[in-house]
Amino acid sequence: MKKISTKGEDYQKYYKQLILKKIGIIGQRKIINSKVLVIGAGGLGCPLILYLAYSGVGNIGIVDHDIIEISNLSRQILFTKRDIGKKKVIVAKKIIKKINNKITVDIYKNKIDKNNIDQIGKNYPIICDGTDNFKTRYLINDYCIKNKKILISAAINKFDGQLFNFDFRNKSACFRCFMPQIPNDEVNCQSDGIMTTLAGMAGSLQANEVIKSILNIKSKKKGNLLIFNSLNSDFRTVKLLKNPDCKNKNLHG
Repeated sequence: MKKISTKGEDYQKYYKQLILKKIGIIGQRKIINSKVLVIGAGGLGCPLILYLAYSGVGNIGIVDHDIIEISNLSRQILFTKRDIGKKKVIVAKKIIKKINNKITVDIYKNKIDKNNIDQIGKNYPIICDGTDNFKTRYLINDYCIKNKKILISAAINKFDGQLFNFDFRNKSACFRCFMPQIPNDEVNCQSDGIMTTLAGMAGSLQANEVIKSILNIKSKKKGNLLIFNSLNSDFRTVKLLKNPDCKNKNLHG
């Protein structure tokens, strides 16, 4: 277990967090020793990864099979024009190491699927979903509830965002309770467009929920849905109830 010396570099780097009563040295030590998996290094994953790294999360896994394209550059803030054609996970790892070379970064270049999700996710208590399709969201949701993980998930479209914090170690509704079936007309950023700042808002909110989960800070977002709009800056929380007809009803506890 990594420790923090009051005379060390980490103490100086994270001092502004250390003086917070809800964090302190003990809390920062928890952050440094935490393990978080980010699935998707796109508009959501980029700000999420940055804030996890700057907060001091000591073990970060990143899953993404895509290469960087010019259309990514307006909102995927880890990347620049010189990165076009490179693997997102490789560039992301280099940036994290520049921020803090003590962080352990494991990258996975394959698309997440039912054949590899257990091998990839088994060592991470907290999993962040930044994907952009319902099939993959269901896969991640089902894996997390089965294996009692914490799932921090976000979705964005046009000017609207959604944030979920599911702690499946306890009794909780799941994503299937909210969305039992894939909509006939699946929407995503590619087809509908996205406001650049919305991706930053959502990814930052995900990172915030991750840190709160690591520190075991009570959150009204656990098991609920946060809906927000980037045009009018409206935020509202919707209580999610367990669906008696949910496919995962026997795992809800």
